[in-house]
Amino acid sequence: MVSVLTPLAHIAQRWTPSPRTVQRAALTAVVMSVVIVVTGGAVRLTGSGLGCDTWPKCTDDSLFATPEQGIHGAIEFGNRMLTYVLCAAVGWAIVAVRSAKPRRHGLTRLAWSQFWIVMGNAVLGGVTVWMGLNPWTVAGHFLLATALLTVTTLTWLRTREGDGTVRPRVPRPVRTLSWALTGAAVVLIAAGTTVTGSGRHAGDSSDVPRMPFDWVDAAHVHAIFAWLVCALAVAMWLVLRVVDAPADTRARARELLLVLLAQGAIGYVQFFTDTPEVLVGAHMLGSCLVWIAVLRLAMSLRERPHTTAEIPAQPDPALSTVAG
Repeated sequence: MVSVLTPLAHIAQRWTPSPRTVQRAALTAVVMSVVIVVTGGAVRLTGSGLGCDTWPKCTDDSLFATPEQGIHGAIEFGNRMLTYVLCAAVGWAIVAVRSAKPRRHGLTRLAWSQFWIVMGNAVLGGVTVWMGLNPWTVAGHFLLATALLTVTTLTWLRTREGDGTVRPRVPRPVRTLSWALTGAAVVLIAAGTTVTGSGRHAGDSSDVPRMPFDWVDAAHVHAIFAWLVCALAVAMWLVLRVVDAPADTRARARELLLVLLAQGAIGYVQFFTDTPEVLVGAHMLGSCLVWIAVLRLAMSLRERPHTTAEIPAQPDPALSTVAG
């Protein structure tokens, strides 16, 4: 009986990417995850959230933006087109991870989860348009984008280590502090969606509903959690020095502190300057960078050695024949 290979299995049978290629493919998905968050923010900040009247088409009669929709239609449609670039980046990561030798089943499943999150968020984005930019679905859209950023970042970090038994690099109390820091960062990001949902940038020039919170109160609650994250990050930096943690782990803690400092400065400036669009966009980018820094720090507290030697990269025989 002849077994039928799936397209991915066929590619994996003929091609073995180098570890660096796999890492770069995974990093591409991380970069595009950040880009899609920032451009999605640009759609909201320019009032283009309903630039396309419906979904998946841009209008009832056209898949593409029309001249009548003006710049808002072009911006919204352009962001939708970037979703295909994101899909390509995620697809490239899946192919590279699946083709690595020896095969890493857990890492492949992690890479595939990126695809399902992208599909789910695309549908949620459509629901958001159908519901006239309901702030709760907008918040869910952002949180699911953050979930994608989480998975792409973890995939990238996992490509840089093996599949051996996890070994801690710091004492248990330090790891517990890291969990507290990560949890506080999650709450901080979630609290940020209430500021967005109750604030002045509703996403469209029409009468868009807002969350039933006072915007200033929501911003103050968000700031409280920001200070908590900063305090935990400082504590982590100090504790890592006390326990003489590995140099790379201490470097991740320093990087987190620097990103938090910049993000906090942007947050306070935008609050006291009536939230200008440019600073709000920069704050969204900062949110992504803070979360990536938190994940990198958490992952640096443990290690997973390679259990078997990696197979060197192998070119496609067909390509070698053509070259000869």
